Amino acid sequence: MNTLTVWRFPRPDGAEAAIAPLARTVGGIDDAALVAWPPDRQTPTTRELGTLNGPGRLWHGFWGMFLGLIFLTPLAGPSFGAAAGAVAGSLADFGVADDFVKRVRESVTPGTSALFVLSGRAAAVHVAEGLHGLAVEALRSELSPEQERHLRDALADR
Repeated sequence: MNTLTVWRFPRPDGAEAAIAPLARTVGGIDDAALVAWPPDRQTPTTRELGTLNGPGRLWHGFWGMFLGLIFLTPLAGPSFGAAAGAVAGSLADFGVADDFVKRVRESVTPGTSALFVLSGRAAAVHVAEGLHGLAVEALRSELSPEQERHLRDALADR
């Protein structure tokens, strides 16, 4: 796992429709989550997907924390925002830069959906091939070997 890619779809059901074809054709996904944001909701719904074919490699709280920081922090107010900002700052240690989080917030909005995929670089290429032909936008954050080790160490006891 050294690539976090967010595949954004222009419809709230787009990411869901892409799961089955991807699960049949793509291997090497370490973990994934789905975000669907109906246009009439203030916040998106999320679902952990694991490897698309089985359990993921991360502890279950990772996606909740990560997606919460992206989508709920702007809505939660100043006191929560300060605490979440401190946690979000630590995401940079794992290769998730503030500008990446900002781009995801600006891209995944009401009326859209997204697949969040942690994988190796080669698997990211296969996912891109599997999504070829769909109206999809990719946002990517690369983890250095040191950042990947740091992430694995932080999550090893969970």
